[in-house]
Formats: sequence, structure tokens, C-alpha cells
Amino acid sequence: MVVHGGKKLHQIVAGFGGNGVGQVLAAVAVSFLVRLFTAPGPALLPENDNNDDEPETDSHDDEAHNSGKVTPVTIRWNNINCSLSDKSSNVVRFLLKNVSGEAKPGRLLAIMGPSGSGKTTLLNVLAGQLAASQRLHLSGLLEFNGKPSSKNPYKFAYVRQEDLFFSQLTVRETLSLATELQLPNISSAEGRDEYVNNLLFKLGLVSCADTNVGDAKVRGISGGEKKRLAMACELLASPSVIFADEPTTGLDAFQAEKVMETLQQLAQDGHTVICSIHQPRGSVYSKFDDIVLLTQGSLVYAGPASDEPLAYFSKSGYHCPEHVNPAEFLADLISIDYSSADSVYSSKKRIDGLVESFSQRLSTVIYATPITIDDLSKSKKQITKRSVAKKKGSWWKQFRLLLKRAWMQASRDAPTNKVRARMSIASAIIFGSVFWRMGKSQTSIQDRMGLLQVAAINTAMAALTKTVGVFPKERAIVNRERAKGSYALGPYLLSKLFAEIPIGAAFPLMFGAVLYPMARLHPTLLRFAEFCGIVTVESFAASAMGLTVGAMVPTTEAAMAVGPSLMTVFIVFGGYYVNPENTPIIFRWIPSVSLIRWAFQGLCVNEFKGLQFDHQHSFDIQTGEQALERISFGGSRIRDTVVAQNRILLFLYCTTFLLLEKNKPKYQQLEPTPIDHNKPHLELKDLDSEQVDQRLESPPATEDESNQPLESPPVTEDESNQPLESPEVDNPIGSFVLEGAK
Repeated sequence: MVVHGGKKLHQIVAGFGGNGVGQVLAAVAVSFLVRLFTAPGPALLPENDNNDDEPETDSHDDEAHNSGKVTPVTIRWNNINCSLSDKSSNVVRFLLKNVSGEAKPGRLLAIMGPSGSGKTTLLNVLAGQLAASQRLHLSGLLEFNGKPSSKNPYKFAYVRQEDLFFSQLTVRETLSLATELQLPNISSAEGRDEYVNNLLFKLGLVSCADTNVGDAKVRGISGGEKKRLAMACELLASPSVIFADEPTTGLDAFQAEKVMETLQQLAQDGHTVICSIHQPRGSVYSKFDDIVLLTQGSLVYAGPASDEPLAYFSKSGYHCPEHVNPAEFLADLISIDYSSADSVYSSKKRIDGLVESFSQRLSTVIYATPITIDDLSKSKKQITKRSVAKKKGSWWKQFRLLLKRAWMQASRDAPTNKVRARMSIASAIIFGSVFWRMGKSQTSIQDRMGLLQVAAINTAMAALTKTVGVFPKERAIVNRERAKGSYALGPYLLSKLFAEIPIGAAFPLMFGAVLYPMARLHPTLLRFAEFCGIVTVESFAASAMGLTVGAMVPTTEAAMAVGPSLMTVFIVFGGYYVNPENTPIIFRWIPSVSLIRWAFQGLCVNEFKGLQFDHQHSFDIQTGEQALERISFGGSRIRDTVVAQNRILLFLYCTTFLLLEKNKPKYQQLEPTPIDHNKPHLELKDLDSEQVDQRLESPPATEDESNQPLESPPVTEDESNQPLESPEVDNPIGSFVLEGAK
């Protein structure tokens, strides 16, 4: 059976025609097509597979989606260090230095500090989203409910600064498609609509639900609404932890406060919410439950927000004036004043003192509100975990949904489509005017070849520039969605190809319909149809080349530089400027992969075969076949051209697949910090359920027994709870306490 399958595959490859490079391209294309169609659906895998997970987690996961319940997660980090060395590795710059802290469910934690203080770096470290680099070194302790970050089974959401969406979809359509892709367990349309409507109401998006998201070219929803839509998309999976990177950046004061109100409400719903923020207004600062202050990568304060930081710094002689925004006071206090050499020296000395002062107190307490008995009892609930290798819907369902989305995006992009249509018609009119009604003279042979060459170049460049200008941005969206396990790469690429066939074919057809009669090319209906078919297939191949370039380079600007440069090489070896027989040996493979050359060859065969030219001398070209022989296209067939173009098309899509797989984001791994037993350190310990029950029955701790952080004002008995000390035991509940320095 294997032998029979191998023979079949060989027959398919041979059917593409061609030799050497052509058959290699065909073999690679066919093998990847098989992979695209036979690959399984995507799987949402934790960083480390846990074979001990119980099978019941799938049902609990579904219940969490439907009920909206959130699993409480406490995050603790200790001695986080992040350094970046230069290329010569002689100079090391610390991005984070011995940073510790805690984030608890039901509380909104804000990471504050001046520009360059390490806010986003710390947020990315906690979310496991710090881009990997060989020059980067990351170490420290990070635990989720007492378990190392490498075994983190909990879902988290990351709301980035850049709000990337498909601009032609409405807010409701964006959420509905995301729900179908990420939550296939909601099978009924009514249940899905109800789920989406609840999210729209929860995030305050009801008023703009049927408005296009928009982008720089098309007016859509506001910046604040985009930020809340990004949160809604992240909340689909019912995450326990929500990270938001500077969610108020670029927003006016009103929109910024609305976004922070949304984050505050999410925290009150039981999520652990951590955000980085630069300098909030007073009303925004009042919404924070806890803050972490960073400056130059060092920790200045970590604890409750409100008036506690002001009371702490006042003990060091730094008092906040009345009627001044506390956030502004704190930002000024930990910022370096570069106005003069003396101010730089004094501000650095002040900051060094604040960092040293807090580091001495950090050895015994992190927060004024340690984990309480209520937190421990809540976390006795069954923990909802990400199921291992959980499929997100069938391959064909993903293809159908992605095809629907791609078609809506392509067909509704009116500004781009109008510009492409006008350019196609305008270029056809210009070329038709230059090559107006060519006759059958000897000079018309060169004119015809020149026209066919510029027609091939114009079609390819138009399709290429459109794709490389759009795809790098779309790739960022796809990478984020694939990271969530929404769909596989195969259905996405195939749906993109099918969705763009009607739109992509329209513009070459417009070009051919105007140019062909104006230039009076071979006047038969069949030849006109073949002309349009060749330039249409070339347009698809050029779009596929744009996808490959977009997957190869990191930015749109780089793609716009690389794409036309590669196309220029294909133009040189396109069959018009350099005869294939005169091509140097080391470059003779280039015409085989040049889509310009194959399109030009097909157009020439279609035009010249059967033509008779006026001649006066015996050495004149009398027939079109003789003209084809002069440019080494004698004996060529249109079928060979179409097969070669399709072969290039498939090869480019397969290359795009490989590049997207290879260039998917990689994140820096956190290396554990060696514990120095001679120094006081923070230790996280588990509590078994019996100890929790005993503590629930015991009387509340007194104020003298509670941990007082940073000499802040005493808290009430209702707010303070004695941290529990117990031997370390194996317990899946995940409730923990801080044990101070011994």
C-alpha cells in the first residue's frame, strides 16, 4: 500500500511537468498540501505537559466558559533580574534588579514608574511574554498559586498596547467569530449570541456593536472602544489573570478612565488584574488596589495603593503637598532630573536611598494584606486547568469560519478596491494609448513583445505591493490568535487563498478588457480569454510572493523594500531583456522560478502563434512562430506556462507556511535564582486543607501579630490576617503564605 501511494505521489509530481528545479518545487508543494489537509486541529498546550492531570478538567473548563466563573490565582515573584548585554558582551545593562511582589485575585495591581523604568519588561516577565534573545538573561522565582511558572496551568489574557483587528468587521462580528473559533463547545447560534451580548454589555460596547472596527484608512470605533474590544476578545477563555500593557496610552482622560473602570470591574469579578501605567490622573490612581513603583529597573515600593505609599515616603522626609495628584508626586519622586549636573546627582542619590531603604524591609514582608483565610478557603474550589491537547474545532469548521472572515475583510475594503480598480483601468488606458492598434509590420513585433512584458510586470507589481503592505500587520493578529490555540495555520492560508480569488481576479480582468481591444492584440475571443487567464494566475502568484516576503521580514517597511527588489531580479530574467540561452550558468535556475518569465512566455505564445507579418525581404520574420524562436520560446505551450505558474504559487504558499511556523514568537525562559541560605529570603509554603479548617475556627489575629509593611499606618482587624506558618506539604489546593526572614 505504501508503494502504491508512493507511485501515486510520483505521478502527481510528474503531472506538473518540467524537469530539475520544477519537479523539486512540485514535490515540495504536493508534500505540504498533504500536510495542510491531513494535519489535526490546533491544540492548546501548557508550557509543560502534566500527565497527572485528571480527565475531569475538560468538563470544568466548559462549565467555567458557560458560567463565567473565574479561578482565583495569586502570583508571587521574588528576586527577578533581567539583564541585556551588548553585541560584544562587554557591557551589561540591567532592565530589572531584584524585583519582588505579589498580585492577588480581586485586586487591581498597577506597575508605575517613569519611562524606561522596566514596567513593560516586568509585565512581560510575569505574563511569560518577554521576547527571547541570546543577549538576554532572565532569572528569579515566579509562582502561580505556589506552583512554578513552568508548570502554570492557568489561563491568562494579555492586552497589548497595539490594538490589532480586522478593520472591516464590526465589533459584534469580531467577537462572534472569535467565540466560534475559541469556544466550539457553544454550538447553538442562540447560545453564542447570548454569550457575545453579555460580553458587549459587560465591556460597555453595546452602543458600537454594529460599527466597523476601522483603521487608519477607514473611520471606526474610538481608541477606548478598541481597548475594551481587545479586553473582550481576551476574556472569551475566562482567564484567571489579566495583563494590560499601558492600557491608557493614546487615550484622552475620559476614555482612559473608562478603560480603567473596566479593569477595576474585572478585578472585582475575581480576576487577578495587573497593568503597567505611566502617569495616571488622580481619579485613575484611586482605582488601584496595589501598586509597584519601579525606577531604573529597581523596586522603590510594593504594597497597597491609596495613602499608604504617601505615609511610607513621608517617614523618609518626602511629603506629598495637599491637593496634588499622588501619582504625580510619586512619579516626580522616583524620576531623575536631567536639567543640570547637580540635579542629576541629587536625584540619583535620592533614588538610591529609596531603593536601599525598601530592599531592607522587603526581606520580611511584601504586602500589607497577606493571603487571608478567606482566600485560602476560596481556593479550595476545584481548579479549572487548561486541558492538554484540547482541540478547538474541526479543520473544516476552522476553514469555513476563516474563509468567512477573509471574504468579509477583502470584499468590504472599499478604499483599497477602488484604488486598485482605478489603477488597473488607468494603466491599461496608458499602455493602450502608447501601443494603439498595432499592425502587422516588422516593427510591430518588438512593440508587441514590449507591451506583453510591461503587462506582465504591471500585473505582478500591483498584486505584490498590495499584499506586502497588508500582510505583516495581519500576521501579528494571526500569531496572537494561534498562540491562544484558536486555529491551525493550514486552514488560515487556504482560506486566504480562496477568499481572494474573486477580488484578485477582478483587477486583471479589468486591465485586460481595456488594454486588449485598444492595442488590437490577436483578435479572437479564445485568445482574449487566455490572455486574461494568464495575467490572473500571475496576479495570484505575485500575491503569494507577497505573503512569503511578509512572513520573512518583521515589518511592513522591510517588506516594501524586499518585495520590489526580488521582483526586479525576476524582471531581469523575465525572458525579454536576457535570452535564456545567454544566461550565465549560475543564474539559469532563476528563469525557472521567475513568475514574470512564465507570464511573459505564456502571453507571447498566446499572441504570436498563428500571426502572419508583412515582409519585404527573405530575412524578415514572416510568422509568429519565427518570432517565438528568436526569444527561445519556440515549441512552448500555454499549458506549460499555467502549470509552471501554479507550481510557483503552491511553492510560495508552502514557503509561507514554513516561515510562519519558524518565525512564530519565542519567549525568554525564567531561570531559577540560587537560594542563598545565609541571607533572609521569602519562602512560599503550601497549607493542607486540615490546617485551613483549623485556622478558620480560630479567633482572628491581633494587630500586634499581623505583619506591618513599611511602617505604614496600622490596618483594622478585618483587613489584617495573621500569615500561616506550617511545614511544606504536597497539596493541590494551591494556597500559600509568606514566611519572613529567620
